[in-house]
Amino acid sequence: MALLSSISSSLSGMKVAQAQLELVSNNIANVDTKGYTRKTATQSAKVVAGSTMGVTMGSTQRTVDEGLLKSFLTSNSLTSSLSSQYDYLSRLDNLMGTTADGNSLASTVGNLQSAFETFSTNVSSAASRYSLLSNAQNLTNKLNYLSTNIQTLRGDADMEINDAVNNINSLLKSIDELNTDIVKYTVLNRDGVANLEDQRDSALRELSSYLDITYYTRDTGAVVVQTSSGVMLLDNEVHQLSHSALAQVGPDNSYDSGNIQGIYVDGKDVTTRLTGGTIGGLIEIRDKTLPSLQSQLDELSYVLYKEINAVHNQGTAYPNMPSEMTGTSTFIADKATGKYTQNIRIDSGDVRFVIFDEDGNQVATTTLGGGIGFKQGTLDDMMSGVQNWLQNEAGLAGASVSMNGNGNLVINTGDSSYTISIIDEASSTPGSTQENVSLSFDVNGDGAYDTTAKGFSDFFGLNDFFVTDKTDYIYDSKVVSNKAAVGTNVNTTWSFSDSINGFDYGSITITKAMTIQDIAKQINDNPDLNTHIKASLVANGDGYMLRIESLEGAQLEIAETAGGGVLDKLDMSPSNCGYASVISVREDITENANLIVSGSPDFDSTKGAYVINAATNNIANKLASAFTSTQTFKQSGDMAKTTTTIANYTSTFVGNVASLTNTAQSSYEYQSALTEAISYKEAQVSGIDIDEELSQMIIYQQSYAACAQVFTASKEILDILLGLV
Repeated sequence: MALLSSISSSLSGMKVAQAQLELVSNNIANVDTKGYTRKTATQSAKVVAGSTMGVTMGSTQRTVDEGLLKSFLTSNSLTSSLSSQYDYLSRLDNLMGTTADGNSLASTVGNLQSAFETFSTNVSSAASRYSLLSNAQNLTNKLNYLSTNIQTLRGDADMEINDAVNNINSLLKSIDELNTDIVKYTVLNRDGVANLEDQRDSALRELSSYLDITYYTRDTGAVVVQTSSGVMLLDNEVHQLSHSALAQVGPDNSYDSGNIQGIYVDGKDVTTRLTGGTIGGLIEIRDKTLPSLQSQLDELSYVLYKEINAVHNQGTAYPNMPSEMTGTSTFIADKATGKYTQNIRIDSGDVRFVIFDEDGNQVATTTLGGGIGFKQGTLDDMMSGVQNWLQNEAGLAGASVSMNGNGNLVINTGDSSYTISIIDEASSTPGSTQENVSLSFDVNGDGAYDTTAKGFSDFFGLNDFFVTDKTDYIYDSKVVSNKAAVGTNVNTTWSFSDSINGFDYGSITITKAMTIQDIAKQINDNPDLNTHIKASLVANGDGYMLRIESLEGAQLEIAETAGGGVLDKLDMSPSNCGYASVISVREDITENANLIVSGSPDFDSTKGAYVINAATNNIANKLASAFTSTQTFKQSGDMAKTTTTIANYTSTFVGNVASLTNTAQSSYEYQSALTEAISYKEAQVSGIDIDEELSQMIIYQQSYAACAQVFTASKEILDILLGLV
């Protein structure tokens, strides 16, 4: 009986040693296999009826530190998020150009400033004119290029989010299938659970690169996966993510306004709850970082557009004076009559019209208020008054003043031999000081004046230097808290008009306690309005802008009851969104640099007439000073409202891009090193040490040999005994 026990014990010992050797061999063979953890198995004595009958081997176990694994997942998620942000910012930084190659945005602004200064000192030089034109085109091209590429990067990020969502769904499906196999293998006590758990951990590691995840393990061995914010991804079933990427992203497209779709789980938008991993980084880039930089670029473009045009509209090109002037500002006609019934009023100063012949001699002159007798009235009245003067007093029978099909003012002398100059003066007296007139305007034809403006020609955009193809279909407020009350002490009404639907097709009432969130809700819930316009809150820096946009892309006007004050309180005005992508030099100026204004007509008291010559540079001097004088820039993204020069604002913008890139790089490199350190620590715990495995192999080989000798000796003794019998 003892011999049989000895044979059984030695045989079990050999089997256990062989199994241990197989484990060690697998460990050594997988030393470089990613995600593989060291496998071990315990062994214990097999006791039957109080007697030892050999040894048994327990189930295969992994050498894993769950705490380290969870730390790795958290760190890996943050590393991936920072990696995505650094990748996109470094790409934008490269697009900015460098000072050394003279192609940076700051350089192009500086070059245009220098060109305006040179032009102001020698306006008769063709070279200075064409240098100015070239540098102006270089700047607008640079602005267009940067804006286009910022939106391309946002589109790339949105597409990458879409790809990440698909990969996440695939990983969740794999983890779910591994959960099923692990539970089944555990219940059936089948070998291989440890390897399945390795595969599941590898999937969790990969998943953590896309999302900030947490997990816990059920008693069955299955894991439950959710985001750190509590969005359930996998419990008893997979909760798939869904997202539809936008084909082409523009400056006016945003997640806040609903133009960019969110990421959904079980039909709920969870975009704002996904903060880590590649997806979290891409959302940050797409919805915050790049829009912030775009808004700064748009603000720069708008201030440049506004300030240069305001000055350029004060002068007249000479000798290429125009016989026809077409405005860029769009006005709304009454839908029923087709008439322009909005009132316009001259509050101070007067507008002088001067007609010159082809030799530059004055043919006729008058003022809008003093001569024509129009100080206030409708746009139609004003146009009729100017046209009557041109035809009857100036002797230009073919002259016309009207709105074209786009709602732009057109003044035409009807004879290319006769040109027109428009000058704002302090009074109706010939030779008065040249200064912008002050105007009031009624945007919706109800007789009440809603807005004010400076400069007649600038108000209508009759002699712009920079142009865009934008209609004012979007209005933005200044940046405010979405929870702060914005009403005034009296209830006020906003009414809405546009170039497609006419005047006052809907209105809302704003009370004292209302927030911009309440205003947006009122608009979106109003059936008269929500088929034509949409309101949203757009994140901007430390607050939100109230954005109201025409769903039909129509010229939009917002009017307020007298004394309301909410429009002014919110600084609600046409948005500069997208200006950088569409700003350009006026087309006819690009074809003929002589159309660049350098001066304005002067009154010659000895002749009793207005004269102009090619050497006049009063407007050129003002154009140059627009770059050195301080301008007010509204809050744009992370850049606070500031008063500075155009050049300084540009430098700050360029510095912001470089600073964001450097910060992203430093953060990514630090976090990456931390993740690698955790991974190294994991490897020390879970990884394969060849020396240790070889020493274990020797032990098990010796154990096998010893058991084999016992088995052989016991068998020989048994054979002898059987032979004796």
